[in-house]
Amino acid sequence: MKLEGLVAVSGLSGLFKMIANRSNGLIVEDLASGKRRFASVRQHQFTPLESIGIYTDDGESVELKVVFSSILEKLEATPIVEVNAPNRDLQQYFNEILPNYDRDRVHIGDMKKVIKWFTFLNERGLLAATEAEEEASNMNASEEE
Repeated sequence: MKLEGLVAVSGLSGLFKMIANRSNGLIVEDLASGKRRFASVRQHQFTPLESIGIYTDDGESVELKVVFSSILEKLEATPIVEVNAPNRDLQQYFNEILPNYDRDRVHIGDMKKVIKWFTFLNERGLLAATEAEEEASNMNASEEE
């Protein structure tokens, strides 16, 4: 799973790929439309997806990549919940994919955003495991045997 170079931009809907860095902002490409645009640092904040984490009960945070992997692994057994589902359903779903998430610090809006991003990236095939990750997981499995 490769989240490097993907950013969320405040004030703009959707996810973006960082194309170039300038002193006064970023040139980003919309993953949905493929259009490129300049986003100024004066008007926007940039959050790389690889730096996002979900708070857990033990005080640590779990990387978004790990949460996405958990959703992928459990996708057949636990179908993904709709973003517009009742809050109780969203909380139950999050409890299944990340049982130790911090119920006080992870809000419904955060859950909706994670589900929306996962669905968006998965539909475009951007969450497929890279060959290096597959080899690493195969090596870990063979070491355990």
